[in-house]
Amino acid sequence: MNKRTTLMYIEIGCFIVCVSGWILVCSTMPTEYWTYSEVKSLVLTSSHYFSNLWKDCLSDSTGVSDCKEFPSMLALQTYIHLCRSLIIISIILGFFGAVLALVGMKCTKLGGSVSLNAKITLSAGINYLISGLSAMFAYSWYGNKVISEFMDPNYKAKKFELGAALFVGWGGSALLISGGLVYIISAWNEACQSSSTQETSYYYHSSERTQTPYMTGSPSPGPLKEDDKLTASKGKAFHSMAAYV
Repeated sequence: MNKRTTLMYIEIGCFIVCVSGWILVCSTMPTEYWTYSEVKSLVLTSSHYFSNLWKDCLSDSTGVSDCKEFPSMLALQTYIHLCRSLIIISIILGFFGAVLALVGMKCTKLGGSVSLNAKITLSAGINYLISGLSAMFAYSWYGNKVISEFMDPNYKAKKFELGAALFVGWGGSALLISGGLVYIISAWNEACQSSSTQETSYYYHSSERTQTPYMTGSPSPGPLKEDDKLTASKGKAFHSMAAYV
């Protein structure tokens, strides 16, 4: 197996990993269980409170749930706005990363030359890496807010626990970050090698051009004609007779 085939399989594996992570991050947007809380009553019933970035919900033991969207966007806390923005940015960057990866992969043969394919793949890896970091920061900040409120003894409002969406989001973010890093490392090495190869060939052709002889000044004398040979022989004979006399 040559190096090009190995890099092609690495790109395919990274693409599958990054797309899987992107799908997991996208699935957390409509998921309602970012946080949840269970309240047991004296009667043999219990209520479940759960919420996400868009609404609060309540369900009882009979399975009936009632959800209410946040009434005012400007009245929300800052961390909810930031988490919304970061998740949406992560989804957009992951989408463009997938498009760039499809163009720059060796198995698709859409990018063109080797150096151009490497640059496109490098751009895809950077998109995936930023996408994963944005999502990881959003989930971590949201989870830290929930944990700090739950552990604070002076917090008198209803306390929530971490929901399933946060763990799914952390897993998807980790896949995006790991796949993006491998993309960047492999594409960076290939781009450096291709650029060094192009520079070496450029200097080689330049040296060949400088070593090519060029005609400067008076032209070199060509072969003597018959008249020139006869004149030269007469001159030699004259000089020999003069020396004898």
